[in-house]
Amino acid sequence: MPLHYLALGDSYTIGEAVPAAGRWPAQLAERLRARGVAIDEPQIVATTGWTTDELSAAMDAASFSPRYDLVTLLIGVNNQYRGRGADEYRHEFTGLLQRAIGLAGDRASRVVVVSIPDWGVTRFAREQGRDPAQIAHALDTYNAIARDEAARAGARWVDITPISRRHPELVADDGLHPSAAQYTLWTEAIEPAAAAAVK
Repeated sequence: MPLHYLALGDSYTIGEAVPAAGRWPAQLAERLRARGVAIDEPQIVATTGWTTDELSAAMDAASFSPRYDLVTLLIGVNNQYRGRGADEYRHEFTGLLQRAIGLAGDRASRVVVVSIPDWGVTRFAREQGRDPAQIAHALDTYNAIARDEAARAGARWVDITPISRRHPELVADDGLHPSAAQYTLWTEAIEPAAAAAVK
């Protein structure tokens, strides 16, 4: 039987403004199959604009088929965009992480948490007159929380934020969301953790 993969998130997971095959969860599944891992296409629960509480509400309404052999979680950029506090993010992120672990059959090592990329380096942020240093500081705070909670729970952590900062030119036509080429770089970083998770 093929392994089952669940991807939880927001615009970065659904791949806003890129073809379906360019989404990083789809690229990740393809790379795992190239390694000889029999894995289904990912079930994606993600929508552009979702915050942590909106993802949680969507999970309440979603139909799941646990247990999943791989679960990825990338969420929080819209919390930062809306100016929500770090304490609220920690509380809601921790709840999502525990739900992700439960959907993985209580196997925390099957859960891969992916850091939030830095949208402050994009053309969209410049055109909106946003302060890139303030965005970077807020996202670093959120990512430190996600990293710490992942470690505490025994989940895996992959930091793709430096990739987003090194490649601000790799964006889709909207000037904000990553291009498929940037998602490929993310996938290369995520693949080792995902492969270890399903080994």
